[in-house]
Amino acid sequence: MTTPSPANEPASSSLPDDGQPVYDARKMLAGNATARIQLDDQTYILRLTRQGKLILTK
Repeated sequence: MTTPSPANEPASSSLPDDGQPVYDARKMLAGNATARIQLDDQTYILRLTRQGKLILTK
């Protein structure tokens, strides 16, 4: 069994605990403007804009 990396660990949040994990996008991006996210055989790009918004593209 492997230990998840910090980017994969749910972030602490003040949101109500509804059982869904919350991930810190800035940790996922690790200081970069983009990050690749793999789902099965598809790769997606998560991009942080200059306005601080997120865009997810295929």
